[in-house]
Formats: sequence, structure tokens, C-alpha cells
Amino acid sequence: MKKKVLAVLLCAAMVMSMTACGNSSTEEPAETTDTTEAADDSTEAADESSDAAAAGGDFKIGLVTDVGGVNDGSFNQSAWEGLQRAAEELGVEANYLESSTDADYTPNLETFIDEEYDLIISVGYMLADATKAAAEANPDVKFAIIDDATIELDNVTCLMFEQEQGSYLVGYVAGMMTETDNVGFVIGMSNENMNLFGYGYCAGVLDANPDATIQQFNVNSFADSATGKSMANTAITNGADIVFHAAGASGLGVIEACQEAGVYAIGVDSDQSSIAPETVITSAMKRVDNAVYDSVESLINGTLEGGVVTYDLSMGGVDIAPTQDLLPEEVISAVEDVKQQIIDGEIVVPNDQASFEAAHGDVYELD
Repeated sequence: MKKKVLAVLLCAAMVMSMTACGNSSTEEPAETTDTTEAADDSTEAADESSDAAAAGGDFKIGLVTDVGGVNDGSFNQSAWEGLQRAAEELGVEANYLESSTDADYTPNLETFIDEEYDLIISVGYMLADATKAAAEANPDVKFAIIDDATIELDNVTCLMFEQEQGSYLVGYVAGMMTETDNVGFVIGMSNENMNLFGYGYCAGVLDANPDATIQQFNVNSFADSATGKSMANTAITNGADIVFHAAGASGLGVIEACQEAGVYAIGVDSDQSSIAPETVITSAMKRVDNAVYDSVESLINGTLEGGVVTYDLSMGGVDIAPTQDLLPEEVISAVEDVKQQIIDGEIVVPNDQASFEAAHGDVYELD
């Protein structure tokens, strides 16, 4: 049966930005131990934490956001939360500078360089050109950039994620839970990196529900919630009862539209259920916070190197959100099975248009 993937290419000529994550984990209850041994372990852990904080006290870390801002509820906010955790646990000095437009990228980077920061973290591929220029001009300063692997310099660490895997999981949820066999997808911008969200989501939907129609929309901005809302409303008017966004701050409009219409939304990057608890059914999480924290820890340990570091499902770098109150037990169980199959290599999630079309016989229209 021919599967349908519909696309609506609506572009808002707005300033560009970037999107991204959050997660939590549960642990088995600890076994009962001798109180003396437990006290010794506690003291040792406290000493290690104190040592780490003391070691980090000599380091200054700066974070430069894209135009979504540090309170975007998504990509930038997750990065800042990771850096705040590093400040608390590792003792580093942490600060951020927000970019109102892309013209702010270079001066924000230069501010941290002038103030002799030890590591400068750029949030998103939109900062790639400015970061590369700054790194070339300042080879003794270390940089890290999220979601860009084009900078091949010894002082730049590229933090990448296989976001198609997490998106596949939420797509599987959408495919199982849609009652109209019609779902939506709103992307912030169509490019090689962002389309990974779309390949994974569409593949997950169609693997769970071959009869599903997927409406696709491109906001062409990560900071335009009004257009995000308009596109979600169009999808809903055309029959979608679940809409997934990978659109940064533009996605807040998607969630708002779904909330007002009484249909489900799927969040991105972090667990966005708190935005609309009865609307956001799940989220495709990208652990930008962990990547930022790991980079700071490596800096302190003297092991931070240039090159590409990739976070995937097996590493906990991407995942489905832990909040699952709105998901039936059979859906949760099915997604857990699919997750393990991805980790075991039994399911290979498409990560480009050719592999998506080869597996599903449909054209991904936003490429």
C-alpha cells in the first residue's frame, strides 16, 4: 500500500537559529550496606566532588546562544542547564551571552575571547562560520560547537547527535496513537542536520502505521512561534491529530496550537511536557546538557580534543522523554522493544533521503 508523505513548504523570511534536549534516568534501589561502609563511601564521594570542584575553580566557560535565546525551552536552554550543572558540580565559572540576531555571534565570541575564557561553547550550526573564524584567529582558545561537524581545527570540538533515532521513537508513538491516520511535522529549517529529525520521525510513523499520512511544514526560522502555530493549525485543519515539532522556539507555537485544538503535540530536545501537560504526549530528547557537561569535564581533566564526538541512543545521547503519563502501556512497551532493536542494530533508522526512500518508498519532501 502506498504510503503518503505530504509537504507544505511555507517559509517565513525570518532570522535563523537552531534547536535541541533533556532526560532523566531511574536507578534500582541500592542494596543495604553496613553503616560504616556506607559512611566511608559517602565521605569518599564527597571528597571526590570537592576535588572536582576545586580543580574546576580555575576555569571559565562561556556559552553563546543562537537567536532562540537561553529560555527557549529547548536547545539553548538545555545547553545552559548543562553548563550550570558543571558550575555547581565541577566548580567552574559559567556565563552566557544571548544572540538577538546572527550579527551578534562574532562579537559575543570575541567578548569571551577578550575576557580569556578557557572554553567557549557555540550553541548550534548557525554559529559555525563565526566559530571557525574565531578559532582560526585564536588557536590557543578551546571551542566547542553543537550540531556542526564542518570545523576541522585542533581547538574545536564538534558535538553531534544521532537525532534521527530519538525522532524515530516519537514517530512510532505517533503512528500507534493517531486516530485519524494523519499526523503533522513542523521543522524549524530544512537542511542536512535538521532533516535527520524528519527522516527518523517519518520512518517511525510509517513503520508503526503504514496507512498514515504525514503533513510536513518548514517554518524556516527557529524563533517564529506565530508561524509555527499557523502551520500546526493548518495541519490540524487538514486532519492531523498529533503534531511533532523540531523547531526550537518556533515550536512553542506548535504546542500552543495543539493545546487550543485539543490534539496531541510532540516536543523536542528536552522533555517539554511541563509546557502543556495534557497536550505534549512525549518529546524527542537530545541530551545537549550532557554533551556540554562532558566537554567541561574533559577540559578540566586535560582530555578535551578537537574532532567530532557523536552521541547516540546507546550512549543515552538521544532518547524518548521519561514523562509517559499520556501513553498507554502497550505503546510504552512497543517503543521499548523498538529502542532495543535500534541499539542492537536490528533496526537501522534512515539518516538521509536515499536511505529513507529505499526503506519506505516515499519522498521526504523537505530536503
